[in-house]
Amino acid sequence: MTTNPDVTPDPVRERLLKAALDSFLSDDYHKVTTRLIAEKADANVSMIRYYFGNKEGLYEEMIRNTLNPLLKVLDGQMLDTVDGFKDFFLLYYRTMAEQPEFPKLILKVLALNQGPGRHFIHQLLERGRTRGTKKVTQWQADGQAWPDLDPDMVRMAFVSLAMMPILLKDFFEAQGKVMDSAFFGQLATFNGQLLASGLVVRAE
Repeated sequence: MTTNPDVTPDPVRERLLKAALDSFLSDDYHKVTTRLIAEKADANVSMIRYYFGNKEGLYEEMIRNTLNPLLKVLDGQMLDTVDGFKDFFLLYYRTMAEQPEFPKLILKVLALNQGPGRHFIHQLLERGRTRGTKKVTQWQADGQAWPDLDPDMVRMAFVSLAMMPILLKDFFEAQGKVMDSAFFGQLATFNGQLLASGLVVRAE
């Protein structure tokens, strides 16, 4: 069931999505039941069928709901220049810091083929790839990026710089490093400048 973004969010639907996110991030897909999700959301299990069709539909909508704010940025003005990378990284870090298990879930599905949604996630990421390629082409046309730049290379570098700090968050914090909002702000600025420096055409 699709939702018009201009319509006020349905509180029951939103609670189900939040409960699904919490449940799927804390346990394996096959161990999570629709009844458990409904109980966490203080809703009737029939509402899952009404909004999402079934458990897999809820799972896919939970992933889409989490990734869409990041994908929508690629259609906006944040990355009209390569200087916007720091803002994109900051958005990514803040989004994922609220649910640090989410990148691990995506990694498990794509790399280890655990749980459903592999094809669905590929479709979402392909959307991001297509939009990202358009941005690279725009930078090249504006003289901001090297003309022979490979968009897939840019995407690989971005994914690495974005995902790894979240995936290694527990490791770094176990070493005494506090990865709070201030840290992620500094990291976003540094990684944004680092990535941009590899793309920008510098005067000789």
